[in-house]
Amino acid sequence: MNFFPSSTQEIPPVGSVPRHIAIIMDGNGRWAKKRFMPRIAGHKRGVEIVREIITACTERGVAYLTLFAFSSENWRRPPEEVSFLMQLFLRALEEEVSKLHENRIRFRVIGDLSRFDPKIVALIRRGEALTADNTTLTLTIAANYGGRWDMLQAMEKMLAAQPEKRGGFTEADLAAHLALNYGHEPDLFIRTGGEQRISNFLLWQLAYSEFYFTDTLWPEFDAAVLDLAIASYRTRERRFGRTSEQLAGASRAAAASKNA
Repeated sequence: MNFFPSSTQEIPPVGSVPRHIAIIMDGNGRWAKKRFMPRIAGHKRGVEIVREIITACTERGVAYLTLFAFSSENWRRPPEEVSFLMQLFLRALEEEVSKLHENRIRFRVIGDLSRFDPKIVALIRRGEALTADNTTLTLTIAANYGGRWDMLQAMEKMLAAQPEKRGGFTEADLAAHLALNYGHEPDLFIRTGGEQRISNFLLWQLAYSEFYFTDTLWPEFDAAVLDLAIASYRTRERRFGRTSEQLAGASRAAAASKNA
């Protein structure tokens, strides 16, 4: 497996299109409530938007898309809503994975799968195996995921892999066991629905991501709103600890090397 460098250890390349976009899809329930519909109607509409954003990302050259579908804290929601979300997840796995494969999209799920029905887990593993060699886009669904859980499980695996070691661990040692060890850290983090927090999502991986918050509710998030987020990303000065002057100097050196 290829492990990607940490943005706190190396300066990653920066392009006009984010290599990796991570999204908290918030606002399904509020969208439904505004229309005097049950919350589940918002979740159904949210799945349709997922399809649209996957297509938009492939068309724009995004390499990784990570979607926060169900957090480790979402079990606190009303039991009937949690039950519906599990059924919706099951149906999506049954109906959507083959379409992802047809479009050469790699499918992954990160999170603690121990609380899911065995049928859901089996479908996840089958989908991951089916799409493992696809390269158009890597779609990751974070389900029963929490950033603190991720770091704790990575630490346990790191210690188990090197039981003789008592100290001197590096970021690379831990990062190798994080749930998203198969891709770049997100360049752009988006949260819909107006809230401005990361809600225990990718706590390690978002260290140097650019954040974009929008009031748009997830069922109304479309390719045009995605383009606004990417346009905002292009205006950011991604310094990774450097000064603006250093960044400008590096740009001039790169341009001179290209024109030599």
